[in-house]
Amino acid sequence: MDGQGKEGGNGAEGGSDQFEVVARAFVEYYYHTFDTNRAALAALYGHGSMLSFEGDRVAGADEIGRKLAGLPFEQCRHVVCTIDCQPTPSFPGGILVFVSGNLQLAGEEHHLRFSQMFQLVPIEQGSFYVQNDIFRLNYG
Repeated sequence: MDGQGKEGGNGAEGGSDQFEVVARAFVEYYYHTFDTNRAALAALYGHGSMLSFEGDRVAGADEIGRKLAGLPFEQCRHVVCTIDCQPTPSFPGGILVFVSGNLQLAGEEHHLRFSQMFQLVPIEQGSFYVQNDIFRLNYG
């Protein structure tokens, strides 16, 4: 990670450090879990959550879990390059997280570039779930 977003200044006052800490911890946990135990990702989503994966939309934690578990590769490794985050006034305490990075599939020589956006919404003191998740490979 290059720390973008931390030094880049976000214009927010007060709890800016806290939402950045939460966003970075979430990103680290999400991609580690994706790479090592993808089935466990369903627990990060809620009943009303939505995932758009390469334009294919699914809703609800169970469906999202099935979608992620059913991707046509078994092993991969994410390398996060940038993390940008902002607080979301529409969900008080929520965090919008944008990630760019590289995805290395097992047995493939070249990596794939990706971008992913998460809307994190608080549910309990210190806990969040993923309300929205958009993933795209970046070609070109």
